[in-house]
Amino acid sequence: MKVFTQHKAVTRMRRHGRIRAKISGTAERPRLSVFRGARSMYAQLIDDTAGTTIVAVHSGAVKVDAAGERSAKVALAFAVGKAIAEAAKAKGITTVVFDRGGFRYHGRVRAVADGAREAGLIF
Repeated sequence: MKVFTQHKAVTRMRRHGRIRAKISGTAERPRLSVFRGARSMYAQLIDDTAGTTIVAVHSGAVKVDAAGERSAKVALAFAVGKAIAEAAKAKGITTVVFDRGGFRYHGRVRAVADGAREAGLIF
């Protein structure tokens, strides 16, 4: 008996499609989209009505400072969350809709959300 398994990226994109069917970002409340790569994290605020990216942050451009007990990649993700929140506040955005991108709300994805909340974003 052959067991059918799908590639991880295909199943993640399918999950992401289900999430995107339910949430959408506006100019007043943009979508905070998170992508978790093998080496880096990306976060961006997207206005889906206009189809534009308002603010984007990459983990390569962020310095890790006070991340508490978090280690390596999780600390970097926390710093990305803080950086995206500070950039959003500079643009006058305080509330967002969180899009986990088909990833589990766990580890680095959760660290981005925690960092953004700590820096003042509401979602």
